[in-house]
Amino acid sequence: MRLDLRGKRVLVTGGAGFIGSHVVEALLDRGCSVVVLDNFSTGKLSNLERYLDDSRLTIIKGDVCDLGAVERALEGARAVVHEAAVKSVPLSFKNPAFTHEVNVGGTLNLLRAASEAGVERFVFASSAAVYGEQDAIPIREDAPPNPLSPYGRSKLLGERECLNFWRDGKIEAVCLRYFNVYGPRMTGDEYAGVMMKFAERLRGSEPPIIYGDGEQTRDFVHVADVVDATVRALEREGIAGEVINVGSGRATSINELCEIFLEATGKPHLRPVYEPPRPGDIRRSQADIAKGRRLLGYEPAVALERGVKDLLGFFGSRVRNRNSHAHASGCH
Repeated sequence: MRLDLRGKRVLVTGGAGFIGSHVVEALLDRGCSVVVLDNFSTGKLSNLERYLDDSRLTIIKGDVCDLGAVERALEGARAVVHEAAVKSVPLSFKNPAFTHEVNVGGTLNLLRAASEAGVERFVFASSAAVYGEQDAIPIREDAPPNPLSPYGRSKLLGERECLNFWRDGKIEAVCLRYFNVYGPRMTGDEYAGVMMKFAERLRGSEPPIIYGDGEQTRDFVHVADVVDATVRALEREGIAGEVINVGSGRATSINELCEIFLEATGKPHLRPVYEPPRPGDIRRSQADIAKGRRLLGYEPAVALERGVKDLLGFFGSRVRNRNSHAHASGCH
């Protein structure tokens, strides 16, 4: 069934986070009313500042593991985009039980409440981490899962819960396997991806650090393309029960990415420093996006070179704002 979302209420869990906040904006721009459920452990109210005065936006501070908060957030909702999760691979190794509780238990909590509330479409933000290391590249959705981390395992279990609810006729669930998502509102904390690490070091005129030989590849996909695929998954008919890759379809080595950053920042003299490879680092990753093209009409539009400039512009403005606030408050 095709879901017409205009004027309808959609719940976005983790809607104040990096990807979730972009999804919220896209839905509001399409005429939806949106409920955000976020515990603000990593999400930020400032990510939604454009719409904080919009009567169509409701923000509930709460956790997906809290049934009461989930039920309040689901009142009147026709669809759910489930972005809330423990997303850090290093943190999942440090605390696998907590990762499982949020990513599996929280998803199951949300599925149960959503099916009872009569929600029609449930889009689950999964991850390419379910694949682990694969021999066949690019990776198709029917590749055997091989998660190498508690995070990857939790996402695979979350998918299975979604598909079980669909098979039981309780909800139209769709699982999207996001690859390496980047763009404005990425955070620069200790678990930040390689792009933010590059940006931070180059801003300080320090050479980028590459772990291993730099020939390992990733599929970097801009958040605008991820949002496009996510909204399409909310609306398209005939896709319930499907698992779909969301990537750029392009394999980029870390060495290539480093050169793009060096050129974009005008600092080609800052040659990378190579450190020993990190244990468990996947060697090759690239999405086969043929299924997304066929079922969603998905076509990534943001080239990596343009996307990196976009990210650097956001990073620079964030640093300037932080510095101006520090000076305004008398901090030095």
